[in-house]
Amino acid sequence: MALINIVVSLTSTCSNLPRRLKTRRFNIFLYNVYEQNRFFLKMPLYVLDNNLWFPPITEALHDGLLAIGGDLSVERLLLAYRKGIFPWFDGDVPMWWSPDPRFVLFPNELRVSKSMKALLKRSAFEFTINKAFAQVIRACKEKEREGQDGTWITDDVEAAYVQLHKLGYAHSAEVWLNGELAGGLYGVRLNNMFFGESMFSHVSNASKYAFIKYVHQLISEGVQLIDCQVHTEHLETLGARMIERREFMEYVKGLKKNQL
Repeated sequence: MALINIVVSLTSTCSNLPRRLKTRRFNIFLYNVYEQNRFFLKMPLYVLDNNLWFPPITEALHDGLLAIGGDLSVERLLLAYRKGIFPWFDGDVPMWWSPDPRFVLFPNELRVSKSMKALLKRSAFEFTINKAFAQVIRACKEKEREGQDGTWITDDVEAAYVQLHKLGYAHSAEVWLNGELAGGLYGVRLNNMFFGESMFSHVSNASKYAFIKYVHQLISEGVQLIDCQVHTEHLETLGARMIERREFMEYVKGLKKNQL
């Protein structure tokens, strides 16, 4: 698939561009579209069509943005994960990312603080798996987060991952307090990798509790790597760290197409 000249796609859809894209480092060229109906692209950016494909991840921009457009079909999402790519929205247009370096957790490097060990020892929360996937992704969607205006989990994203869950690819981990959902996380499991997507807490330490318990479960199932995508202090305290995309892809290449 040849690189699409972005002027063709963006001149007709500028009003629908996600806010993050409008404020990227090439925003001056987007202004040329508005003011002069001209566009001079100085860096490659792929625009996906209805065909099932992705450009090479080595074509990603310095912050990891690889392509925009396409859809959220099960087939495209699974292809993305198997190529080391993940979706992350800002508006209505899908944006596909493959950052270098990649933020990951090797399960055997999980760090559990003394305070969390105390909570685990007294079973402060009830822990379950795949008991309330729809509730978990909805809570992640609705959770207000410091420094973020809105959520990247659109209605389409929510529906797509619920479908992945029904097909056995997407999984959730939940913690409960007095019968109420207190925190949790969800992501995609492919063979010996888990691709984390989002987590939330309604109660202090609930998401950490869910994460720690779920990592222990994944270790027992032979999972070798947990993809955390991009850096967060929250996950860094739990042992996640950056690795080169090249190393990350060595694990991704080990995925077997027909295994969950």
